[in-house]
Amino acid sequence: MIRINEAVPDFREDAYINDEIRKISLSDYRGKWVVLFFYPADFTFVCPTELGELADHYETFRKEGAEIISVSVDTAFVHKAWHDSSQTIRKIRYPMLADPARRVCSAYGTLINDEGLSLRATFLIDPTGVVKAFEFHDNSIGRSIDELVRKLQAAKFVEEHGGEVCPMNWKPGDKTLKPGMDLVGKI
Repeated sequence: MIRINEAVPDFREDAYINDEIRKISLSDYRGKWVVLFFYPADFTFVCPTELGELADHYETFRKEGAEIISVSVDTAFVHKAWHDSSQTIRKIRYPMLADPARRVCSAYGTLINDEGLSLRATFLIDPTGVVKAFEFHDNSIGRSIDELVRKLQAAKFVEEHGGEVCPMNWKPGDKTLKPGMDLVGKI
């Protein structure tokens, strides 16, 4: 089971990225923050709304020093077919990891065994490969891009400002906390 502040499992699987299929590993992204974004399957209903939003905000994540990797149980060829047939999915420039053997979904605890699909789950992984946040959703509930960006910014702030922590709804520029002290002024 994955736990906060512990290293996450590495993987090496096919991915559809930049109009090609190639092997990628999580360890390829060491030194960057990673948003590992699990979703049930291609050619579904809620998934393109989420993946499209990620595509629309991809540069925001990259400016924060983060890479997005989406993961489903589909093959890389299915990812390509979806990319070729959908205006929304065609916008995607981040890797779409293929997990037809369900190794990655199993390792991260997202696999719904009796359906062979992944739950909607998001893992925020720091540059050393340690998980800083994760969330799981019922597959009928889409996630929030604004909250995902906020979590990334808060995790980065805490890493860069040892001893300070971010209160609820914190956003860059808001006051932070130092355990045992009052709010710390705006940064």
